[in-house]
Amino acid sequence: MNETANRLLEPYFGYGRMRELFCDRGRVAGMLEFEAALARAQARVGLVPAEAAEVIGRHCQAQDMDLDALAQAIVLAGNTAIPLVKMLGRQIAAESPEAERYLHLGATSQDAMDTGLVLQLRRAVDLLEQQLAELGEQLSAQARRHAATVMPGRTWLQHATPVTLGMKLASVLGSVSRHRLRLQEMRHRLLSLQFGGASGTLAALGEQAWPVAEALADELQLSLPEQPWHTQRDRLAELAGWLGSLAGTLGKLGRDFSLLMQTEAGEVFEPAAPGKGGSSTMPHKRNPVGAAVLIHAGTRAPGLVATLLSAMPQEHERSLGLWHAEWDSLPELCCLVSGAIDQASQLAAGLEVDTARMLRNLEQTRGLILAEPVSVELARHLGRQDAHHLLEQCCRRAVEQDRHLGEVLHAEPRVTEHLSGDLIDRLLDPANYTGQAARWVEQACREHEQLQRDMHNG
Repeated sequence: MNETANRLLEPYFGYGRMRELFCDRGRVAGMLEFEAALARAQARVGLVPAEAAEVIGRHCQAQDMDLDALAQAIVLAGNTAIPLVKMLGRQIAAESPEAERYLHLGATSQDAMDTGLVLQLRRAVDLLEQQLAELGEQLSAQARRHAATVMPGRTWLQHATPVTLGMKLASVLGSVSRHRLRLQEMRHRLLSLQFGGASGTLAALGEQAWPVAEALADELQLSLPEQPWHTQRDRLAELAGWLGSLAGTLGKLGRDFSLLMQTEAGEVFEPAAPGKGGSSTMPHKRNPVGAAVLIHAGTRAPGLVATLLSAMPQEHERSLGLWHAEWDSLPELCCLVSGAIDQASQLAAGLEVDTARMLRNLEQTRGLILAEPVSVELARHLGRQDAHHLLEQCCRRAVEQDRHLGEVLHAEPRVTEHLSGDLIDRLLDPANYTGQAARWVEQACREHEQLQRDMHNG
C-alpha cells in the first residue's frame, strides 16, 4: 500500500472511478498515446518511416514506465513530459536507434502534456455524462413518485406555502439536465488537439506542419483548433466553471436534504445501511453522511475553480507556474464532482420519505401557512389591501389566543360574510394549494426523457 495515498478518505468521497482516470499511470498513458499518434500521423504524410512509427507505438505502453524514476526526474525537469520522452527514447533506442530519431519530432513538452490531459478529459467527460444520466433517472423516478407528496415550502428557513417533494426533486432534475446540455455544447471545444511545437508555430515541421496536425487530430479523434492554445486556457477554464456550477447544484441538494433530516423536520432521510450515519458516542444518531459529501464538494469546488481562473493570464507562449497550477487542480475538481454525483445518485435512489411527518409539520403553524389563499379569495370581495389587512389581524389573533386559523376565520363575521365554511376548509387544505407543482414535475421529467433519447441517438 502506498502510505502517501489518500486511502482513508477517497472511498467516502467516492473518487474511485474518476481517480483511476487521473492516476499517475493514467497521466503517463495520455502522453504516450499522444507520442504514438504523432509518429503515426507523421508516417501518414511521409515524414517518418512507417517502420519507425510502428516501433515507437509499440513502446508507448504506460505499464512499461518506471513511475518512481519519473517522479524523481520531474523534480529537476519541471514537467512530466521531458523525463518521460527521455525514458521512452532509451527504450526505443534499445530496439532501433533509427526509430528513436523520430520520437517527439516537432513537438514540445506542453503538446504531449496538454493533449494527454485532453485525452484523459475525454474519458472523464464520458464518465460524468454517464453518472449524470444515472442521477437524472433516479431523480425523475422519485419526482414522479412524489409528485403529490405535500410538504411545507420554506423561505428564509421558515414555513411558507405548501410545495411537493416531487417539485423539489424536479428542480434538481432540471438543473442536472441543463448541466448535461452545457457539457455536450462545450465538448467540441474542450476535446481539442494541442500541437504547436516550441513556440506555437510548428516551424520545425516546415511545410508538413499543417498536414501533420490534421493527421494527428484524426488519429486521436480530437478537433483541430484554429491555432495552438499553449497559453490560452479558456477551454480548461470553461470545464472548471462547469464543474464548479454542477458542484453547487449538488451542494444545494445535500444542504436541503440534510435540513430535512434534522430532528425538528424529520421529513426525508438518506437510505439506511448498517453502520451508516452513526455516532461514536450517541447510539440514536442517524447523520446525513451522504449529504455531507455533496456539501463538501460544493464548498471545495469554488476554490479549485478559482485556481483555474487565476491561472489564465499566462505569460507569452509558455507559462511559468500558472500552467503548473492546473496540473493537479483540474483532475482534483473532476474527482471531487464525480464522487459527489455518485453520492447524489445513492441518496436519490434510496430516499426514505415520512409523509405522515410532513403532514404534521404542515399543521405546526395551525393553518397560518395557508393564510395566502384565504387572502386571495377575500380580495375578490374586499380588495387586495383590505383582505390582506383582515387576514393579518386574524393570524395575529390565532397566535395570541393559541387557536387554529380556521377556528378564527369561522368566527370572524367579516370573513364568513363572503366565504362559506366549506370554502374556508378547502382553502386551508394544503393539498389544494400546490399550484403548478405537478406541471413542474412533468415538464422536468419529460425534458430528462427527451435528453436521454437525444443522447442515445446522437
